[in-house]
Parts: sequence; C-alpha cells; structure tokens
Amino acid sequence: MWQEKENKLTREFEFKNFSEAFAFMTRVAMEAEKLDHHPTWTNTWNKVDISLSTHSAGNKVTEKDHQLAKAIDALIK
Repeated sequence: MWQEKENKLTREFEFKNFSEAFAFMTRVAMEAEKLDHHPTWTNTWNKVDISLSTHSAGNKVTEKDHQLAKAIDALIK
C-alpha cells in the first residue's frame, strides 16, 4: 500500500527473486516514460522501493504521482 510521508508517495514491493524484481522495474520504466514522470527507486535483490514526488512542483506529491502509483499498482495485479 502506498504511504504519503515527507512529501513523497512511497511503497516497497517484494518479489520471489532478483529477476522478477528487475522485470517489474522494466515495466515501471515503460509506464513512467508514457507519463513522462519518473520514480526515485532502489533495488536490493528481490525488493524494489519506490518514492514518488513531482520535482517541478517543489518535490511535493501531485496528481502526476498518484497517476503513476495507480499505473504501477496495475502492473502487479
């Protein structure tokens, strides 16, 4: 579940292994390109941590972040 804290939407995703995590990141990258809105993220083996904020709005959460979060959620259903 996405959490809003410190002017960011954040969520941790966990997968079976590194390959699944990396494949997920690739799919997220494609969605981010479509929306021209890119996440801050980290990957450690089977975990992907994503943080969303809109840099052009002063690093605050905007509708763009909610749109990307929704698109990301659709990738894991």
